[in-house]
Amino acid sequence: MTEVKREVFGQMPQAEGGGVVEKFVLKSDSMKVEILSLGCIIAALETKGRDGEFSDVVLGFDTLEGYMREHPYFGATVGRVANRIAKGRFTVDGKEYQLFLNNGPNSLHGGARGFDKVLWSPQVLPNGVCFFRLSPDGEEGYPGDLKVWVTYTLSGGELAINYRAQTSKTTPINLTNHAYFNLAGQGSQDIYNHEISIEADSYLPVDETKIPTGEVAAVQGTSFDLRQPVELGKHLQKFHLDGFDHNFCLQQAQARRLVARARHPPTGRAMEVHTTQPGIQFYTGNNLDGSLRGKGAVAYPKHSAFCLETQNWPDAVNKPHFPSALLRPGEEYNHTTWLVFNAA
Repeated sequence: MTEVKREVFGQMPQAEGGGVVEKFVLKSDSMKVEILSLGCIIAALETKGRDGEFSDVVLGFDTLEGYMREHPYFGATVGRVANRIAKGRFTVDGKEYQLFLNNGPNSLHGGARGFDKVLWSPQVLPNGVCFFRLSPDGEEGYPGDLKVWVTYTLSGGELAINYRAQTSKTTPINLTNHAYFNLAGQGSQDIYNHEISIEADSYLPVDETKIPTGEVAAVQGTSFDLRQPVELGKHLQKFHLDGFDHNFCLQQAQARRLVARARHPPTGRAMEVHTTQPGIQFYTGNNLDGSLRGKGAVAYPKHSAFCLETQNWPDAVNKPHFPSALLRPGEEYNHTTWLVFNAA
């Protein structure tokens, strides 16, 4: 059985349009997840270690004020297009669109005020919560009125996140959740003793601004071969890597499949990622620098968390040979990602 509670988390500043931010607490025997109506943010995710003790394994803040300040998308649903669009430009049906540039020369995670920074309308479900919003035509430069539903449901140790969308004009769309995980517990210093594996035979090399070059490169014989579990710290050292921030190309299937696994041997906590998406961005918190203080006023240094963001491939709207990122009127965007937690 899943228990669902709702409570007030805070009040948006008038400058941001006011409005009450609610927190939804989903609880099963083995997990507790807290989700905000601001940005559909996963604010906490508590799961058991092999000792039976619960720990919160996602980075974030104790108060709304933390989320209102500049932060790297902790726990948020990002869109209309997650990841980067080169030069913030794309052409659809012969018309060029220019987006806000918020990541060097590129547009990242939906622009200046993406889906992570707005209030969503919640509806409580027996085992979760469904958030809805209408992203109006022209919002952040994107075409079409886009109706979006993000649904979180909890069953035992499995959190499912379903994304649905419909549009009035052809638009690029790519939705993901940007939770930062540390299976030792949020606030732990690093993720070096985590074991990671990703079921991908290829990945996307990027230029110096993190835009894919267009090449789809084999992982075989490279530092990107994570098909067998690697201990992260040793792997980064062995290949002299600063960290990962890359899209791994998954098997092209609309069906649910296991795509990644993270494990923390000292606590026994493990997380599996299953998805219907064609890609997953593995990011090792390279830009965290200790300047942000999160829950319990703990500093979040570099490599103190990882993200496994299921997604379409970055800049797909400008790369015809990538899986299409376009949603047309009359179609429905519908993807699900499942996060499965256990301890062994």
